[in-house]
Amino acid sequence: MAFEPKNFDNLLGIPGFSDQMLKNHFTLYQGYVTNVNKISDSLSAMSKEGKTALPEYAELRRRFGWEFNGMRLHELYFGNMKKDGFALSSSSAFRQEIVKQFGSLDAWEKEFRATGAMRGIGWAVLCYDGASGKLINIWVNEHDIGHLAGTEPLLVMDVFEHAFMLDYGTKRADYINAFFGAIDWDTVSLRFDSAKK
Repeated sequence: MAFEPKNFDNLLGIPGFSDQMLKNHFTLYQGYVTNVNKISDSLSAMSKEGKTALPEYAELRRRFGWEFNGMRLHELYFGNMKKDGFALSSSSAFRQEIVKQFGSLDAWEKEFRATGAMRGIGWAVLCYDGASGKLINIWVNEHDIGHLAGTEPLLVMDVFEHAFMLDYGTKRADYINAFFGAIDWDTVSLRFDSAKK
């Protein structure tokens, strides 16, 4: 069964993100979905033909993780944004957990922003580790390097240049400000609730 790209046109018109930049980004995301399907088909065919010992099979198997994570991280990123972002409610269990672990929402936000502002391309991700109950800000490089095994991504921010250069040039901090104004905290809180179960 093929993976189908999700439609995120509901984000068009979001403050701080031009429609052109978003449409470009959606097209890039759809390319990941296409490549996941192509690689899946190729791996399946090679497996049926008994070609799993070939270097080409090994390279496709490695590439699959990069394309798949590129697809999923974009879905999580677009999925935790909305046109009318709002402050995280002080009564939410998620906010209370952030305050408990980081000392304050501001302290967590400062660390998350600093993670996203690091030099390089990748993703800033707030994860929940169910084994320890910890919330952890991480840097994921190139989609497939930096994921912490067993953690659940709660908040995902794309910091590849394609996510901001068209609108902000090299002013990544301005993009991060726009992103924080577009966070769908309800979705992030639901991800936290689901991860804790």
